[in-house]
Amino acid sequence: MSRQERRLHVFATDIRAIPSPARFNDPFDYEPHPLCLAAAAELRAYLETRSDWRDEIAAGKMFGVLVVSDSEGSRGFLAAFSGNLAGSNDHDYFVPAVYDMLRPDDFFRREEAAISDINRRVERLETDDGRLDALHRVAAVEEQAAVELARAREDLAHRKAERDERRRQDCDRSELDAMIRESQHLKAEYRRLKRETEQRIAAVRAASAVYEDEIAALKAERKRRSEALQMRLFGMFAMRNARGETRNLCEIFAPTPQRIPPAGAGECAAPKLLQYAYVNGYTPLAMAEFWLGRSPVGEIRHEGCFYPACRGKCGPILAFMLEGLDIERHVRSETVEPGILYEDRWLAVVEKPAGMLSVDGKGDEPSVAGWARRRFADAERVMVVHRLDMDTSGILVIAKDLDTYRNLQAQFHDRSVVKRYTARLEGDIVPDDGRIELPLRPDPLDRPRQVVDAEHGKPAVTEYRVTARHDGLTDMEFMPLTGRTHQLRVHAAHRDGLGAPIVGDALYGRPSTRLHLHASHIEFRHPATGEKMSFDSQAEF
Repeated sequence: MSRQERRLHVFATDIRAIPSPARFNDPFDYEPHPLCLAAAAELRAYLETRSDWRDEIAAGKMFGVLVVSDSEGSRGFLAAFSGNLAGSNDHDYFVPAVYDMLRPDDFFRREEAAISDINRRVERLETDDGRLDALHRVAAVEEQAAVELARAREDLAHRKAERDERRRQDCDRSELDAMIRESQHLKAEYRRLKRETEQRIAAVRAASAVYEDEIAALKAERKRRSEALQMRLFGMFAMRNARGETRNLCEIFAPTPQRIPPAGAGECAAPKLLQYAYVNGYTPLAMAEFWLGRSPVGEIRHEGCFYPACRGKCGPILAFMLEGLDIERHVRSETVEPGILYEDRWLAVVEKPAGMLSVDGKGDEPSVAGWARRRFADAERVMVVHRLDMDTSGILVIAKDLDTYRNLQAQFHDRSVVKRYTARLEGDIVPDDGRIELPLRPDPLDRPRQVVDAEHGKPAVTEYRVTARHDGLTDMEFMPLTGRTHQLRVHAAHRDGLGAPIVGDALYGRPSTRLHLHASHIEFRHPATGEKMSFDSQAEF
């Protein structure tokens, strides 16, 4: 059996009753086709036989399957992993890398070794005893100079205070002139001392500069060679599409806002699968990617869950590779208009349906903002005061003039607005109440996904209370004390939060008919009357 034959897998399960999809699924918005579910199950069964990979897979890895047909119409599937596995890109069961940079004789390995040698030279210089002694002398002289200058400034201030006191007494012209001369002399002495300390510091810094200049030069060379290596590598990834056209990663990313491909571009499972299918004459039918093992630190991935392709690295690549395929685009059902809970001349409180944008997006999808402009056409200026995720339903406040908007915005900013959400989570959540504090930031390579980041994330705080448990699910109330994007969804799903995604969360859990998250309660002060306003939604999932 050839390697190509070993990489195209005949289904072990009987798939004759499963029809092929009419169109190829959109890898960024899909539910796994039954053929993909069957392929994924067979891939997982194979991985169970590889005890040598068990620990690496348990640490977390993305896998993918692509169902294809050959020239005779027979159906099978291809398998792939993202990145490398067991330090290699080359395993018989899986499709190969688009470009295998891990081959021992490859230019990447050779240049990588040269860059690693620069790293070792930098490390040796940074830990050299001569450099460390020079840095210690610099620190000691700088500290002594700081002490001397501080004492001199204190003396200047003390002598000035004495002169000011004498000036408040009766002084003749000669005494005043003497005090002026004294002030000028002391300031001149301070300037002399400052120059002297700067010269001392410069002298000891010269000894360390020999090391610092060499280190800086090595780091500059390392940066130049790393960037050149990366761009040369990207040029080796010759991606194909269904039309038979070929572009490398540099050409694919050139017209995008980021312009330069991100690290790891072209190494995910999805582009590997499509590339192998095109090169070997297979027709792609359906594709899916799923996660095995522990979730990465900061990110949210659940064992066995299927995920859309990442938009940062794979978005531009797959957009090109899918050209020529008939893609099934997700068509949203007709959106129900918002319901009005309250309205007066200054504001309105409405209920946003799930699947509707809060504010206008880039396309022509309906939004609460657009609906409100039409519904309240006589208002001075219609503005949505806060936002809900597209898939989240519930209460939104709309201002009808700028002063009302600013007042309500200020209330949100100083956290005097009370908000409460109802949600249904997968699993049995304990304890019955608590507080979650996980700082969040956007994932620049996979927007709109958010990640937990203790160093760069913005503070995000949520309080929660369990209201019911049934059938392996938990109903609860969330009280967010901050308003970060996807805050409740991440705090629910992340392993350091509740570790249980909200039902229907396609980004951080499993897709369903809808996201079971609803903004059910809000309290604020009326900007015009000062009256406390409180609203509850009776909608249920």
